[in-house]
Amino acid sequence: MDLNKVFENNKKWIENKLSTSPEYFKELSKGQNPDVLYIGCSDSRVTAEELMGARPGEVFIHRNIANLVNNIDLNVMSVIEYSVVHLEVQHIVICGHYFCGGVKAAMEAKDLGFLNPWLRSIRDVFRYHKAELNAIEDEDERYKRLVELNVQEQCFNVLKVASVQKAIKRRDLKVHGWVVDIHSGELIDLKIDMGGKLAEIMEIYDLGK
Repeated sequence: MDLNKVFENNKKWIENKLSTSPEYFKELSKGQNPDVLYIGCSDSRVTAEELMGARPGEVFIHRNIANLVNNIDLNVMSVIEYSVVHLEVQHIVICGHYFCGGVKAAMEAKDLGFLNPWLRSIRDVFRYHKAELNAIEDEDERYKRLVELNVQEQCFNVLKVASVQKAIKRRDLKVHGWVVDIHSGELIDLKIDMGGKLAEIMEIYDLGK
């Protein structure tokens, strides 16, 4: 990407927006009212707005390596708190993607330096589901299944957050697990039973009313 053209592209983008809607930026500056919090991977191939066909203001977005929801990551915890308590989003989506570099790295027995503690969460997911994953002979299929299981685990981590638990009780907030198939561009709903899992999680992680 030629960075010298970025500002030229920006001017063209502004002109294009104003040509179709002269009040576009005036309206945009009035604030946001997103219905969805999207937590996805930082991978440059996977952009939330394009995948969902969403417009500016419709989706609140957080991205990190391998779409993790780590309880000691103040960044993602702040994003969840702000979006749930102040923006009052109705849906939280954890979206992974097949052939994720972070998940792939976690599958390999390598010292990755500073990335080790971050990827340890994914290695823990592998450990939780070791029997199922080791039974999958095809490496690519095992890799894809770990991507799905990682999304599932991050959904569970979202359910452990106090503000999320309160929002589920008070206004039926929904949590979803999705995966993007890079080969086809298809967005796949993993249809994780969040109602059943919430009951299991609340037995241990119930943070009160």
